[in-house]
Amino acid sequence: MRLDVILRVVTKFILPFMMVFALYVQFHGDYSAGGGFQAGVIAAATIILYALIYGLNAAKRIVSAALVEAMVPLGVLIFAGVGVVGWLTGLNYLDYSNLAYDQVHGQEWGVFLVEAGVFITVSSTMVAIFYAFAGRGRR
Repeated sequence: MRLDVILRVVTKFILPFMMVFALYVQFHGDYSAGGGFQAGVIAAATIILYALIYGLNAAKRIVSAALVEAMVPLGVLIFAGVGVVGWLTGLNYLDYSNLAYDQVHGQEWGVFLVEAGVFITVSSTMVAIFYAFAGRGRR
């Protein structure tokens, strides 16, 4: 793809907008459709598009395979940790009421943290799957 100048230029132009859109979906998920899963897939698609246009090695220089492998359990740990904090404070698992000074803000923080965990897990899992399949047969 070294000679596909149009694809390379358009990709460089569109990638920041894709990532900003992923963040918009992530942070706006409380108020409308969207959230961690959708934003994670959009963020992963940004990295995958970069890898398709510029090559797998270039993508791995930006987002290394070791980082991707570390982010998958980190997202699960954030998700589960929010639930355990509610449980340890005497509430049900994933009851966020005690995460802030009042119930409303506790619920907001809880949903934000759970969605952040989902975002991290989904985006890193999608990139890990892509790296695994794209790297097959390369030595």
